[in-house]
Amino acid sequence: MFFLYNISIHLYLLFIRFAALFNNKANLWVKGRNDVFERLSKEINGAEKIIWFHAASLGEFEQGRPVIESFRSKYPNYKILLTFFSPSGYEIRKGFKGADYIYYLPIDTIKNAEKFVRIINPNFAIFIKYEFWYNYLHRLYKKNIPAFFISTIFRKEQYFFKWYGGWFRKRLKKIDYFFVQNKESLQLLNSIGVKDAVVSGDTRFDRVYSIKKQVKQFPLVEKFTSDKKVFLAGSTWQPCEEVIKQFITNFGADIKFIIAPHEVHKVRVNSIISMLNDFEVLKYSEANENNIQNANVLVIDSIGILSSLYQYCDMAYIGGGFGKGIHNIQEAITFGKPVIFGPNYQKFKEANDLIKLKGVFSIQNDTEFNSIVNLLFQDKELYKSSSDTCQNYVEENTGATDIIFSRITKLVDF
Repeated sequence: MFFLYNISIHLYLLFIRFAALFNNKANLWVKGRNDVFERLSKEINGAEKIIWFHAASLGEFEQGRPVIESFRSKYPNYKILLTFFSPSGYEIRKGFKGADYIYYLPIDTIKNAEKFVRIINPNFAIFIKYEFWYNYLHRLYKKNIPAFFISTIFRKEQYFFKWYGGWFRKRLKKIDYFFVQNKESLQLLNSIGVKDAVVSGDTRFDRVYSIKKQVKQFPLVEKFTSDKKVFLAGSTWQPCEEVIKQFITNFGADIKFIIAPHEVHKVRVNSIISMLNDFEVLKYSEANENNIQNANVLVIDSIGILSSLYQYCDMAYIGGGFGKGIHNIQEAITFGKPVIFGPNYQKFKEANDLIKLKGVFSIQNDTEFNSIVNLLFQDKELYKSSSDTCQNYVEENTGATDIIFSRITKLVDF
């Protein structure tokens, strides 16, 4: 299996190099790694104490950010080294001030893992949620460098728990400690003999709660939303926008709409504007004091502000549910906003929990979408109940960062 794993890594590298000829994201992935070892050799001081954090992408980074900031605050004599696998994480957060070093993670070959770990020589490593890169984990294990996984969630459908997953199960047993999101994950780990684990919860709740307490203000958006009910569609894809289009057509005169697509490049933004050409649609980048109040729909074509925009809406739709899975609903529910999303939400604990509590709602099509939105706007008791349920759920689930920080500081000799 070890041989097959390494073959698959090299095949993936060949594929992405080929894709880089046609795809900008793949091109960033390749180019961003071209000089990693040269930068590492020049920038890393071998005498420094280093904590290595790894995140697959932007979502995992935001999830681990409270833990990064805790170590940064309480152990300033340690350097923080942060790596990303995906351009959508690295390119947006490469200027993050909470880390001393930020790199793309070289692909997980035996040679790369040995070289990377030898150069950075971390005191310990923290992997956020997923990203089981087995050559890196093996090299850390061989060097007696502790490795921790935080905010991890396991499901019985994963290969670790299948009859053919023996090789992968052995790899998990070499990880020093797991901080998992729920009891089911802990039980699954225990069932395969992994005992060094605890239920800590999801650190993203700590992150979104801190965002709410330090929320940014956007005067133009506030002016746009000042006179009517506001519906915000966040992290949307085209299937999401098609679902809500009819509702905008029917109620565009009575409700203001904010649409923040998951991708904000010119083609995506212009496609939304074309789809809604019967309305006064305005790009956020072109908004000013004179034109903002005349718009019916505000399209967010900027990165990094969505999490604060939920304060201005009365209800939110979160995209991704008609694809692989919904995007982050926690940013919306922390402001006590009823949330709607598509049918593919089952992998997300908070969505499953809140569906049962009737704080959020899943829809299959535009007809169900129209029905739920109308019901929430008309039934004040249901709206308030949903809003309170969401807000209380976030408050009840904060605290994972403290659990993780406390346990790691006991497991590692500082």
